[in-house]
Amino acid sequence: MSDACTYCGSDVSDHDPVFVEEGTGDGRQEAGQFCNYACLSAQIDDTDLTTGACCRIDLGG
Repeated sequence: MSDACTYCGSDVSDHDPVFVEEGTGDGRQEAGQFCNYACLSAQIDDTDLTTGACCRIDLGG
C-alpha cells in the first residue's frame, strides 16, 4: 500500500494516521489508511458504509 490517504490522497505520514483492517474469514487484510479520523469519517459518510449496519437487542425476553 502506498502512503496516500484512501480518502483525500495526502501523505498519511505527514499526519496522525488511522489504519483500517477487515476480517476475511481467513484472517485480516488492509482496508484503508487515512490521514486522521476526519478523513475516515468522511469516507464512511461518502460511501454510505453505515447503511444496513446495526445492532439489535431483543428486549422482549
